[in-house]
Amino acid sequence: MADSKNVNPGGSTTQAGIPAVSDRNSLTVGPDGPIVLHDHHLVETLAHFNRMNVPERRPHAKGSGAFGKFTVTEDVSKYTKAKVFQPGAETEMLARFSTVAGELGSPDTWRDVRGFALKFYTEDGNFDLVGNNTPIFFVRDPMKFPHFIRSQKRLPDSGLRDKTMQWDFWTQNPESAHQVTYLMGPRGLPKSWRNMNGYGSHTYLWYNEAGEKFWVKYHFISQQGVEYLSNEEAQQLAGQDAEFHRRDLMEAIDEGNFPKWDLYVQVMPYEDAKTYRVNPFDLTKVWSKKDYPRIKVGVMELNRNPENFFAQIEQAAFSPANMVPGMGMSPDKMLLGRNFAYADAQRYRIGTNFQQLPVNKPIVPVHTYNFEGNMWYEHTGARSYYVPNSFEDSYSDEEGVVPSSWEADGELVRQAYTLREDDDDFSQPGAMVREVFSQQERDDLVDTVSGDLSQVIEPVVSNAIEYWKNIDQTVGEAIEKKVRG
Repeated sequence: MADSKNVNPGGSTTQAGIPAVSDRNSLTVGPDGPIVLHDHHLVETLAHFNRMNVPERRPHAKGSGAFGKFTVTEDVSKYTKAKVFQPGAETEMLARFSTVAGELGSPDTWRDVRGFALKFYTEDGNFDLVGNNTPIFFVRDPMKFPHFIRSQKRLPDSGLRDKTMQWDFWTQNPESAHQVTYLMGPRGLPKSWRNMNGYGSHTYLWYNEAGEKFWVKYHFISQQGVEYLSNEEAQQLAGQDAEFHRRDLMEAIDEGNFPKWDLYVQVMPYEDAKTYRVNPFDLTKVWSKKDYPRIKVGVMELNRNPENFFAQIEQAAFSPANMVPGMGMSPDKMLLGRNFAYADAQRYRIGTNFQQLPVNKPIVPVHTYNFEGNMWYEHTGARSYYVPNSFEDSYSDEEGVVPSSWEADGELVRQAYTLREDDDDFSQPGAMVREVFSQQERDDLVDTVSGDLSQVIEPVVSNAIEYWKNIDQTVGEAIEKKVRG
């Protein structure tokens, strides 16, 4: 008789909870005969294995994260009534870090923008802040976003990544110059997730108990300091330890070396947005810290690693649509586009009821009029399916002007933004190159860009050289000299 001992006392079960007969042998017609279709345990095992991986995120596929807490240390109640930002509030949270363009199997240390996605489990429901390690982005209109992401992926014929495709998109969209300068500079290769800052990037709305409104930008400043890898270090790590950033975060937390970030906000009075010299809702621009200094809010600490990567990190779903009372959207076109796209991507990737998964589930009761769909677990019993109803089943019925509103007028147009005094695409990246980068960082930038362009064909090479001359003439000429030989 075959060995029938079980690894676990009591044995295993099927997913229906029925005792499983064997996890080692299929049911066959005799020891040498064919497998039979009615071996349900085998069929279930294989079918589930085939579906173990959910579709990977289109951008931000490669990443990891950890749990922690956010503690408010200052008083910003004059700007927002959001409970998560009231003095002394402490909120459990989840952070996920990622690369934007890299696929699941790509190295952590490729040159790329890093995602900085946060989920706060607040008393008013989940608040998600979905940002990057840069305060700006490549494009300002959501119509361009799918095109941008495709330009960072693979060619349709060979299935290979292609530098020409990337640089062609960037140079055809000069608004990308600011973010490309960040990417090609030292910030494109952070030493670790612990050693990079995070930004909400977009402009958001805050409002206080009195209904006063403000525009805000979020800045998470690393207490560990901001450090970078060289091209050579990043390339070596990509070959030696493709999971270097994931490992670094997990090991630091396991050792009790909890990483922390100080949250600051830039606050712009509501009326200032109408006359500020750059459009404050343009995602490719930053606000001067001289005009709007950073204001301290609190501290984010990551202190708990996931118990199960798939359940708590891969299935974690973020969306900028998740906002709580005291905050709201802005006229930022990219934010408004992401307001729809992110939640919809999660419905496709994980399922209609992805917010019922433990990692995404709010800590407060849910009373929604969205019903059924795949994986409908937290059902509503015999509750009314409709509003209004006559059976005392509560529903929301707000009317009139909402506290998170902002006014808009004009004809329907297809145009990014009305240009203002300093709204060109090259001034801010040029200032970064000349005033923020050191001479060594400028030299490294020239080496990085010229190395990239060695894999690019015409006319994109010439377009890229002109693009960099528009950012900074000296840097552009140095890149041209290296590329042209």
